[in-house]
Amino acid sequence: MIDGLEDRLYACLASRRWARAVAAGDDPDAAMDRLADGEWLKAMKAHPRIGERGDATSQAEQRRALGAEAATLEALAAENRRYEERFGHVFLIAARGRGADEILAELRRRLGNDPRTELEEAKRELRKIAHLRLAQVAR
Repeated sequence: MIDGLEDRLYACLASRRWARAVAAGDDPDAAMDRLADGEWLKAMKAHPRIGERGDATSQAEQRRALGAEAATLEALAAENRRYEERFGHVFLIAARGRGADEILAELRRRLGNDPRTELEEAKRELRKIAHLRLAQVAR
């Protein structure tokens, strides 16, 4: 591991296999493509719920959403619980620059997905989040 690179990559996407592969020089997307659904689900567990405070990176990404009125944050919390009951994992969305109302509308839309479709949407969002975070690592 070169100067903690693997750990910095793991902070982008919580998969040791992915972080090792990218640290070794693999293309980040190609390494993501090789992840099994179980690895994606495990990586999702590293994320706080939308509207809840997490680590500094998550809080920065959710800055607009976290500044919402109490009633909107309560609605997000309630819908997050419904989502997790339905799909068995945390709702993920690339939240940077999005307000709580926009996120809440998207959460409600995605509650109508079937489980397979939703897993694919969640994986796409996690991929977006990882890319945003990778851009920070590259700086």
